[in-house]
Amino acid sequence: MRVATLDNGPRDGTLVVVSADLGRAMTVPGIARTLQAALDDWARCEPLLEEACRRLDADPHMAGSIAFDQASAHSPLPRAYQWCEASVYITHLERCRRSTGRDLPQQLYTEIGMYQGGSDSFVPPHSPMYCFDEQWDADLEAGICVIVDDVPMGTTAAQAGKHIKLVVLVNDFSLRRVQFPEMAKGLGVLLSKPANAYSPVAVSPGSLGAAWTGSMLNRPVTVTVRGEVIGDPIGDVDALFEFPALIAHLATTRDICAGSIIGAGTVANRDPARGSACLLEKRAIEILEGGAAVTPFLRFGDEIRIEAFDANGASIFGAIRQTLEPPVTGRQDMGEQR
Repeated sequence: MRVATLDNGPRDGTLVVVSADLGRAMTVPGIARTLQAALDDWARCEPLLEEACRRLDADPHMAGSIAFDQASAHSPLPRAYQWCEASVYITHLERCRRSTGRDLPQQLYTEIGMYQGGSDSFVPPHSPMYCFDEQWDADLEAGICVIVDDVPMGTTAAQAGKHIKLVVLVNDFSLRRVQFPEMAKGLGVLLSKPANAYSPVAVSPGSLGAAWTGSMLNRPVTVTVRGEVIGDPIGDVDALFEFPALIAHLATTRDICAGSIIGAGTVANRDPARGSACLLEKRAIEILEGGAAVTPFLRFGDEIRIEAFDANGASIFGAIRQTLEPPVTGRQDMGEQR
């Protein structure tokens, strides 16, 4: 099953199923008008959405189908009840900490670290990353996330895999010059984490086939900045924890609401040939190997791209493709825009 949300006016957009080649789409108002509505009633909607996808794949030009334009898509969930991110790729943390002379807490090798971020609004995958000041050191962070149905408090890692309903990519947009002073306060990050963008298409684990291990995506995530591929780390390599463990961790003290998004953090592999999935880590490697960072953070007009491909070279989720831009002056509020 492949689903997307068209950015066509309503705040939560319009749910569509998407063909396997990502070329065609079809609205499914008889099943659910939004992805959140489908997730709220997943036991009923899942088989109906699966069947709609099968029919679309069998007849891409069936009545009611339309060409699927990734640029017309919002993030699959334009807003979510919850967005939490862990950092399971310890290589990323090791490199970034060592390059600035900071120690990595030993607990992160044995215990899951996770924070809760803002989820009241995300941005479309082909929208700009808005930033008031270039000197805030804007950065991308390419990651893999899962979207769950209702998860009861106390769910174990052995039970949690069945709650993974969809998989997406994310650009966890970060402002590094704002982030480090904010982290020093000890209360987490907020201002340094503007609205995320997610891949145009969300894919069910069953439709990922061999690209899904049962708990992780085992495909490279290709990260391009200013036209240069800076990394293609593999999702299931060098991860200390996998998604079922992350879900169980979050469910230790609470029920998890359907539609919650859980991320594994910036993808990173120990193999240096796999590069980096963010500029902070690329700069850290430059410092560790050469004594100084060479690669600049994002500047206005710079473009980034995040995408994963299957074994045949086909895009799995579509591409997150964004440019860094200053906010448009005189922008209207959300209600007036819509």
